[in-house]
Amino acid sequence: MSEKRTKSFNYAIGMFGTSIPINMLKTFAFAYYVLDRGVTAQQWATILFIYTFIDALDNPIYGFLSDRTRSRWGRRRPWLAIGTPLLILTFIAFYNIPAFLSGNSIYAYAMLFYILAGTLDSVINANYGALFPELFRDDASRAKTNAMRQAFQLVAMIISIALTPMVTDALGYGLTSIVYGIIGGAVILYMTFACRERDPEPEEARPSFLKALKDLLTNRKFWIAGLANAFYSAAMSLVLASVSFYVQYALGLSSGQSTFLLAAVLVVAIAGVSLWVWLVKKFTLIPVWRGALAVLAITFVPLYFASSLVTAVIFSAFIGLGFAGVITTMDLIGAKIMDEDTRKYGLRREGIISNAMGFMNRLNGLFTSAAYLLVGRLYGFESGTNPGPNPDAAARFLLTIVPPILMVISFAFSWFIDFKNSPPAIPEGVEA
Repeated sequence: MSEKRTKSFNYAIGMFGTSIPINMLKTFAFAYYVLDRGVTAQQWATILFIYTFIDALDNPIYGFLSDRTRSRWGRRRPWLAIGTPLLILTFIAFYNIPAFLSGNSIYAYAMLFYILAGTLDSVINANYGALFPELFRDDASRAKTNAMRQAFQLVAMIISIALTPMVTDALGYGLTSIVYGIIGGAVILYMTFACRERDPEPEEARPSFLKALKDLLTNRKFWIAGLANAFYSAAMSLVLASVSFYVQYALGLSSGQSTFLLAAVLVVAIAGVSLWVWLVKKFTLIPVWRGALAVLAITFVPLYFASSLVTAVIFSAFIGLGFAGVITTMDLIGAKIMDEDTRKYGLRREGIISNAMGFMNRLNGLFTSAAYLLVGRLYGFESGTNPGPNPDAAARFLLTIVPPILMVISFAFSWFIDFKNSPPAIPEGVEA
């Protein structure tokens, strides 16, 4: 008897929910704590550095526990149902600093809740990501669903990134985080209970942690794709986090004007997703993925020469085209790695692989923390209250020099992976 399939919409909309809180957390944390609350750039670099190593320890454990879970509600649903409200509470706490805190206490508070929110985001995204290859078993359904969920992600980014400077100007960061948290949490829970997981086969073994780690650590494609993704994520994290910094110091405008740059990136990205999906169908995945990485690397360069809001918006739109290509293709690369693992070992280990790939993605914290450290050392930038002698150059360094360098490295990694000898994705209804 065939199982009832999950509708693409019910799964894809989950990306809208997962994106809203974490995008605000990662994009505006620097502006909120460093530019407005007196935490120094070097302290912020320390937070990112410590968080990256904590993430390295917790990610494989979360994935392993998810893969081994057996319950009447499925493998992934219990983790999503419990993790979602905890994520929302820590996210709201991060942007609502108790009034009695000051000085280094604010720094400690920021570190605590950034790490808590980040690790709970790992729980949510590992289980959400693990559902993708499990629910959608062929390339056609994956391409359709992934295009839909990337569109939802981009809409969420317009709200939680592009519009947030205006929203926070009106509501403040605290109230904005409450509104975003409630919306994001509600959507994640809708997705959780609307998706129909496949029940494990009665004879299906539970994966061993040490064996899974060994297999993963010796999986060449996992490392190559993971590092390519890490450098890309670091580039985009810097872009999203430093736009307000760039607008304020390089263009001499209010940080609220960053809405226009971010909107240009995201609107073009939404329009570009369908183009990249068409290219994947016409030319296959790997060459299109490489092309997207190359396009994104090149499109950062013109923004260095922007001297007004108009030119900055135009050049930001170019970035949106490359961004659309990478988000359209990167998840399909991950799904193929999971397919190969299932075929080779006869075990469903999407949770640990998804979480491990999520950790590789979060290695971007090493690169972004290094960038923040460098901007202090090279340009004397400390914080919004002490921006140093050349904040214009510091802002351009973060937004238009480091990201293209990171993207060139990502592009180079993409040349060491291929799936020429792999069969197509497992057809619907066929067990591995």
